[in-house]
Amino acid sequence: MKTWRQAAKIGVVVHGPEVVDSGSALKLINYLKRLGTVSAVLGGTMGRVAVLDAGLEIVIAISPWRRPSRSIRDLEPSSEILFLLTQAKSRETGLAFGSMVAAAAAVAKPLLQIDCGGKFVAGLAGRADEMAEMVAADLELEVLKPPPFSGAFRQGNETWRALAGVMPGELISVNGTVVAKALEGSVEIKAIDGKIVSIKGVEPKPHGLEKLPKIDLDKAIIRSGKIRRTLARPRLRERRGDGAVFIDHDAEDAFEAAQGASVAVTVGDDTTAIAADILARLGVPVIGIVDGDMDGLGEKTMMLQGSIVIWVEPGHDDLVGKRVKDEIFQGKSRAPFRAEELIEKIIEAADDHIVRVERH
Repeated sequence: MKTWRQAAKIGVVVHGPEVVDSGSALKLINYLKRLGTVSAVLGGTMGRVAVLDAGLEIVIAISPWRRPSRSIRDLEPSSEILFLLTQAKSRETGLAFGSMVAAAAAVAKPLLQIDCGGKFVAGLAGRADEMAEMVAADLELEVLKPPPFSGAFRQGNETWRALAGVMPGELISVNGTVVAKALEGSVEIKAIDGKIVSIKGVEPKPHGLEKLPKIDLDKAIIRSGKIRRTLARPRLRERRGDGAVFIDHDAEDAFEAAQGASVAVTVGDDTTAIAADILARLGVPVIGIVDGDMDGLGEKTMMLQGSIVIWVEPGHDDLVGKRVKDEIFQGKSRAPFRAEELIEKIIEAADDHIVRVERH
């Protein structure tokens, strides 16, 4: 009978930029290589930027984009044991995240979580206890038992979802859109027919809630805090591609959306800041339409040289963005325009709502 000290086929899912930025992901992958053959992939969105900055694309596969649970399911057939590598801001959030991913993945093979923030190892699925004890001893971490994942609670057309490990003052975002600022450590979101109607324990942001379409609270990506809590030296690529892409309040999908484009039009202050930071790694400049309503979801972001920021009157970024999407992009996400040609068209569409234009 094989013991875990013998060669095994190991599937690894790395989640979040922090575990990559800190160097922990590479150290853990090298440790696991002593136990067997490792296949490592990224689960999630923002970790991609960290992997590119660290030059680890050969070690950690970053395409195609998958949720962590989907990445785990993809690896299960070719793996004997699975690992989720994270660096959560607290033990509570780390354990809650691991439980959520395990519930969504629903794999039968052993699945373990190593969290470098909470400094623990947890068996999430399958017969993982023996392996968890061994890994924890090797890495001098504590073995913890994850709580059961409750998910969203439904009653008729109403749905509730509670968030774990929230810190007062943190921003609450749903699918990349900021909807509130936490006032308490306990936050609960309520939706009716897929539309959020209330959030307990927060100061709501009505404008953010208005932007959200109907959502499934079970599947929605709900985050408390910044999208990247650690920093690294950015590694930029040369510009390649053709045509323009339109990104409206969906910055975290910018990496996929802008593949093959030479410029991206972004709508919203946070969207522009986050998308510009992501797309700088691809060599894609942005033309951002902003109105000064920045929440600060991204911190210390950068913007590629050649990018343009078009400032419009307060409350008019969405209006101008819709006009650009309808009139210039003809309602589509792609258009065959060069940057300078596009800038002229956007300035014309924005008309007298423009406050100033900044070139970077």
